[in-house]
Amino acid sequence: MLDVILRGGLIVDGTGTPGYYTDIALKDGRIARIGDCSTADAAERLDCTGLAIAPGFIDMHGHSDEILLVDPLADAKIRQGVTTEVGGNCGASPGPLSQDEFDSRKRSYKDAYGFDLETSTIGGFLDALDSAEPVMNFCTLVGCGETRAAVGGIDDTPLDKDALRRECDLVRDACEQGAIGISSGLIYPPGRFADIAELTALASAARDAGSPLYASHIRSEGRDLVEAVEEALEIGARTGVGVQLSHHKASGKANWGKVHDSLALVERSRTSGNDVVLDQYPYKASSTGLDVILPKDVNVGSADVVLARLADKRYAALVAARVELEYSDRWNDVMIAAVASEKHRGFEGMTVAQIAQSQQRRPVVVALDLLVQERLQVAAIFFTMCEDDVRTVLSYAHTSIGSDASVRSVGGITARGKPHPRAFGTFPRIFKRYVRDSRLLTLEEAVRRATRLPATRLGLRDRGELREGWHADIVAFDPATIADMSTYEDPYRYPVGLSHVFVNGVAVVRDGLSTGSKGGRVLRRGRDL
Repeated sequence: MLDVILRGGLIVDGTGTPGYYTDIALKDGRIARIGDCSTADAAERLDCTGLAIAPGFIDMHGHSDEILLVDPLADAKIRQGVTTEVGGNCGASPGPLSQDEFDSRKRSYKDAYGFDLETSTIGGFLDALDSAEPVMNFCTLVGCGETRAAVGGIDDTPLDKDALRRECDLVRDACEQGAIGISSGLIYPPGRFADIAELTALASAARDAGSPLYASHIRSEGRDLVEAVEEALEIGARTGVGVQLSHHKASGKANWGKVHDSLALVERSRTSGNDVVLDQYPYKASSTGLDVILPKDVNVGSADVVLARLADKRYAALVAARVELEYSDRWNDVMIAAVASEKHRGFEGMTVAQIAQSQQRRPVVVALDLLVQERLQVAAIFFTMCEDDVRTVLSYAHTSIGSDASVRSVGGITARGKPHPRAFGTFPRIFKRYVRDSRLLTLEEAVRRATRLPATRLGLRDRGELREGWHADIVAFDPATIADMSTYEDPYRYPVGLSHVFVNGVAVVRDGLSTGSKGGRVLRRGRDL
């Protein structure tokens, strides 16, 4: 007897080929049959008339990581159809952590969530996640920011040969523990202190350990976008690893349109035989720490060191003058998303300009003062992109989809601040805004970007397509009504139009609501990839 039959839906199999109507049957966590199942016995039948049935969506660029231990039900992900997430992005990962970083992260998780973080390695984290039984599948990169810090490379100086050897050893160890590749975050300290020689050595170490993937938050997404893309492509060419350009964009009005040049570079590299893929979230705003406004030579070292610098009033005034040169006319485009303390909770959802007006202070002083009082723990949303660029990047055939967000819920311990709406709406927004409304992509092509393209990039076994015998990661949604509901003003809203989500054959969403069941698996290099 079959477990479940989904009857009469439009099968959109992930390959990009036209959909067709038939049944699909699940048994023991696998797709047992695609075809007429009208006479088959099954424990459950779901009428999918009017629904598209697709492979579960793969979030190519997520940041859930340890939050999955706090919230393994991951409502905001599964309710937009995500069945697999790639974590460890932007140079930050659950390990390997230096003792200082582990102690800091342990305190942070205890204070914020009442959760005791107990591991500082990739292997230990994956084991803990296995025990937590996540609702969705998860795999992780190892972050080069963590590996650099773990060998003491927290300053803007090249690593000596011994430190670089130890860093490469950490990368190999992490990949042998299950990491699928490496990531860099080249605007964040200490990862941004790595030069191309160091990054090439780390990518080679990952390749030699069987994890040939380099995902990069590149060194610039603004003025030096083209040069930053060239660096990432060069690392791929030198090492033969696949290159993933993270959340590809052009930030700042002066740089709008540069994505045409960056995509031309990518296409030339691919034509030369290099393996290059992008990911993107479909929004015009980014989100990261407010401390990115600090000049690079200021934001060096631990938070204590940076704050000690800013405690000098003369030095802080010089920093303010430098920040103002770049942000003088942009404070209306910087919105506070989250703060660490209750003291400034009322600022969440306000722009720096609005806060400054309410206090009759200069915006730059408000921003720097907030960073100091919150010990740099301020998240912000930056409205820096344009719709034409979003459409251009999404139009490129080798662009996959990534939320750039961690798991959330509309209530409970992870419902804090005013997070970017991408946390709740990334995948439904693709289907509403760029398939149904503007017809930029066909339904079948949008499904391919969210399924087969990332699955092929990752080398996932038996996932990313609807095929008999493959894992039953499946989403059923209404192409006519699927829509993101989350906004910048009101982010805690689940999407509509998604009916059912199965992870390894387990129904985690039924009739649009989370079931509380868990079907996810930890996916490790060497075992599942």
